[in-house]
Amino acid sequence: MHMASCNEEEGVFCRNYLVLKPQEASFFDVLRFLIFSSDVSAKRRAVYFPEDEEGPWAFKRRWIIFISLLLQKILLLTKDRLARVGYLLETWLNLLSINGGVLGLLRNILKGKVQKPDPDSALFRSSVGFTDGRVDLDSHITREDPKYKPSLSMMAAKLAYENGAFVRSVITQHWKMECLGHYSFWNDSQQEPTTGATVVRDGNLIIVAFRGTRPFQADDWRVDVDISWYEIDGVGNAHKGFMNALGVQMGDGGRPNQIRSSNDGRQYAYYELRDLLKEWLTDSNGEGEEKRKFIVTGHSLGAALAILFASVLAIQDEESLLSRLEGVYTYAQPRVGDEQFGKYVMQKFKPYGVDYNYKRFVYANDIVPRVPFDDKVLMFKHFGACHFFTSWFYRGMVLEEEPNKNYFSLLWVIPKILNAVWEFVRSFILPCIEGPNYRETFVLKSLRLMGIFTVPGIPAHSPQDYVNLTRLGDIIA
Repeated sequence: MHMASCNEEEGVFCRNYLVLKPQEASFFDVLRFLIFSSDVSAKRRAVYFPEDEEGPWAFKRRWIIFISLLLQKILLLTKDRLARVGYLLETWLNLLSINGGVLGLLRNILKGKVQKPDPDSALFRSSVGFTDGRVDLDSHITREDPKYKPSLSMMAAKLAYENGAFVRSVITQHWKMECLGHYSFWNDSQQEPTTGATVVRDGNLIIVAFRGTRPFQADDWRVDVDISWYEIDGVGNAHKGFMNALGVQMGDGGRPNQIRSSNDGRQYAYYELRDLLKEWLTDSNGEGEEKRKFIVTGHSLGAALAILFASVLAIQDEESLLSRLEGVYTYAQPRVGDEQFGKYVMQKFKPYGVDYNYKRFVYANDIVPRVPFDDKVLMFKHFGACHFFTSWFYRGMVLEEEPNKNYFSLLWVIPKILNAVWEFVRSFILPCIEGPNYRETFVLKSLRLMGIFTVPGIPAHSPQDYVNLTRLGDIIA
């Protein structure tokens, strides 16, 4: 297949690609694409692919592309409304929280002393923070415990959803560690920051935690449902949406280049964090400190960014950083590339031991690790061992792939519903067995109840279960 431009106006080049641009097509165009793909593709309104590529137009692939385009169109249409709903919900939840609940709020109203929530304060939680309110590390897990790094990483990944003041307060006051930064990054296709990262220093260990999908941010969800991909020359096919969120720019050779910011000065996440790590891992005399190591981690979208961050380090042969990479811990990670991409990255990881220290944690029926689909149509595939944990009090095992790998199997419908019922019941049982640190919030219990009648895999995606499995599960060192 000839060298072609994935997206010429953005300067992305590769041999093979599938790029979706729903903003350039109407709903009618999207529907017409499903029925008459050649008409839409010829006009390049929403779907971009090499001129000599016919594969995408098989009906099954067209159907999946149609679903992705439709979801993205809906998200574009509802972006502002979704943000307003999120703002109102978070404001209300924080209003109740800082005023001592419903009764406390009523008392403060009568007294004229209502405390108003400030989104930039150390008391303001995100909607994700209200599904799991824990901020303290587990005091029973010592630094020598195999659970320590996975547990600290998951807490950092959960913390990355919060605002800067909240993050710094938790790290310095609760964890007694150093906050090296709470960052927001853009990519060229978005008008506001879509990628966030929190960096923590624990002695000689640095944890880089990427923020996951924010529930009421349509741009985050668009990255998740976008099935666009492109081929990196000699490496394999990578998820374009995740790579864009990381800020990785492609050069003429079909590989990531060294451009670290856009023309208007916006910093790209990968290049900025890579260069900062080189500074943090070096002492004031410019000499490397052998004891200094770092971990990359994330939950959900943040998990995809974490493994891709490490992968691009490997593709660019960043030996100085790969030799200091203590581990890659991902939680609820979606698939980020095809089989060839995974094999290439794992082979590049091997000389540094990163292949062994890449641990992909998956909880029960969580839907997110099971997308995009692993089939002959999309060709996405996980790589590395799956550290899978069941809902039965977080029993752990290491598998090649999580059960029900593509989620939407009719054989699993009843088992998933029964499991969702058990998770709701367990939310009342677990605190009685393990203590008050395992109480679940009203918000999470409500989500679990709704999940029984809708999609059981959505409540299972909550950080609560991933924090629990790092504390209660059998972590394989």
